[in-house]
Amino acid sequence: MTTLFVNAAEIVTCSGPPRARRGGEMSDAAVRSGVGIAVSEEGKILAVAPDAELRAAHSSATVVDCEQGVLTPGFVDSHTHAIFGRARYEEQEMRAAGVGYLEIAKKGGGIHSSVRDLRERSEEDLTALAAARLRRLAAHGTTTIEVKSGYGLSLESELRTLRVIKRLGKELPVRLVPTFLGAHEIPLEYREAPRTRADYLALVINEMLPAVARDGLARFCDVFCEPGVYTVDESRQLLTAARAHGFGLKLHADELENGAAAELAAELAATSADHLAAISPAGIAALAQAGTVATLLPGTMLFLGRTKQAPARALLDAGCAIALASDFNPGTSPTVNFPLVLTLGVSQLKLSVAEAFVAATVNGAAALGLAGDVGQLAPGFQADIALFDVSDHRELPYWYGDRRCTGTWVAGRPAHVE
Repeated sequence: MTTLFVNAAEIVTCSGPPRARRGGEMSDAAVRSGVGIAVSEEGKILAVAPDAELRAAHSSATVVDCEQGVLTPGFVDSHTHAIFGRARYEEQEMRAAGVGYLEIAKKGGGIHSSVRDLRERSEEDLTALAAARLRRLAAHGTTTIEVKSGYGLSLESELRTLRVIKRLGKELPVRLVPTFLGAHEIPLEYREAPRTRADYLALVINEMLPAVARDGLARFCDVFCEPGVYTVDESRQLLTAARAHGFGLKLHADELENGAAAELAAELAATSADHLAAISPAGIAALAQAGTVATLLPGTMLFLGRTKQAPARALLDAGCAIALASDFNPGTSPTVNFPLVLTLGVSQLKLSVAEAFVAATVNGAAALGLAGDVGQLAPGFQADIALFDVSDHRELPYWYGDRRCTGTWVAGRPAHVE
């Protein structure tokens, strides 16, 4: 049966080409008033047209009264680490006392803390914890969520994590995109003789990648390419092997220090390069030339207490495509609130509201290779829709921290409805 979404104050359609929007293209979120949306029984958008026209054409349809709220494409969160055990709240105090990110890691905290915890947890436990978190993401308007492994750092634990993501993708009413991040860190047990970081890299390439590919557990492969973590040469070796197994490529790039990771992302034609707070002018030019999506995570820099955010305006001026994502994780960005990310996009990255919406929808989809399916409210696209209790789309980043989402639908089916 057809479903109609009517009586909306505005619809942020973000309609346009089914690809990443670059530079000045991001300034148009294609906002319309006085129209509604018709959704087919198969969960695709049939039309965006005046309410009266839709009601006349679909007289027996199910009707969703938007009560003068604002409809948007469901947000596409293209960078999360949602599979973890305990929170790491103690690290926030450590940073406030002046202990740096890499210093915490050297003390066995940070990612290593989450690794120790996850390795002790069952698949059932991880599934229950992650399911609750992903539902909270949906309750804030997110409908597509990239989820990485990376807190296992062993063959068995990484596969267990990816199995959890696959299971949740079938059980939850949200769209999940799995990413293999076995190269999130060098495990502590590979930092002392007889085992070395070279041995761990060989394990990832020769055992983990083939196993993940064989079982169809991930769409992308990611690596934390950062001084003090994985070098450019190591990252190139790993991602080249990943491509041979059919994975799309992503990089954690130039987050804390510039290490020419953005240039590597461009060299490999990676789908996205993420973080980029320390990207160089050469890195910006390389991403623009390659067409790699620059995924910015302003919540991470805020939570870490960093004063320097990614240079969003320089990226836009160079003609890059920018996406926004939450980086939801237990250590450096423990937020499920995507509208808050929009707020930071405007207040910290100096994006316009339209640019922030495009970054959170169309370009987030492009960062996952889904720009032809989700991210805009236009005929033929999946009916991934979010409804907000505001009368103007510009209110969404304005009421910062407030949850105004009253409903989300994935392929026309409710994921969260109040």
